[in-house]
Amino acid sequence: MKILAHQATEAERPSGHGVDADLVQRALQNDPDAFRTIMRTYNQRLFRIARGVVRNDSVAEDVVQEAYVRAFQHLESFQGHSCLATWLHRIVLNEALDRLRKASRRPEIHLPPDGHRADILQFPNGTTIDDPEKTMAQRQILRLVEQAADALPDAFRLVFFARVIEGMSVEETALLLKIKPETVRSRLHRARYLLRKQIDNTIGPLCLDAFPFAGQRCERLTAGVLWRLGLE
Repeated sequence: MKILAHQATEAERPSGHGVDADLVQRALQNDPDAFRTIMRTYNQRLFRIARGVVRNDSVAEDVVQEAYVRAFQHLESFQGHSCLATWLHRIVLNEALDRLRKASRRPEIHLPPDGHRADILQFPNGTTIDDPEKTMAQRQILRLVEQAADALPDAFRLVFFARVIEGMSVEETALLLKIKPETVRSRLHRARYLLRKQIDNTIGPLCLDAFPFAGQRCERLTAGVLWRLGLE
């Protein structure tokens, strides 16, 4: 299954409940472009949430695809009381946590090695550099950050992914994880301390832009969901 690889442009990104409602209505009428717009808009942020839970790229991608299929098959249940992003975040989080529960009940089944990584790891300025050595150094730094984030205890890691990697607000994170805003703040403070403790002596302060979900992976997932819905 091949997927169309591209990140949503500003024109494609929903910017409010009204746009959400329009997209949902179009999707309920089986408009493939509506499904594509939703997925291209939310693929990366949903992948990061799933990745923060399962700590494995391939499993996280599968979680997001399954969550999309579940969401789209029950799209009529979206009432618009919250934004579409919040609704999708909750479905992805539940799916990811369910994967962990199932894995813990079957200890003989191991998660696959994390060998399916993004082809391009972009730095904060969103550009790539022609110098192979600099590009490799950037990838090594971001990989170090990813490893340090994966090593965080579960409660701190989920808050860290939501607040720092995904950029959600304190209130959004509290709603997603069903905890108090002050708990979000305290856990984020602890997560940052633990992360700095692991990497400060090696690379010093840096701006995090880890766990991208773009290019062929974004498009493969989008096409896979459309295919499963019979729209491709």
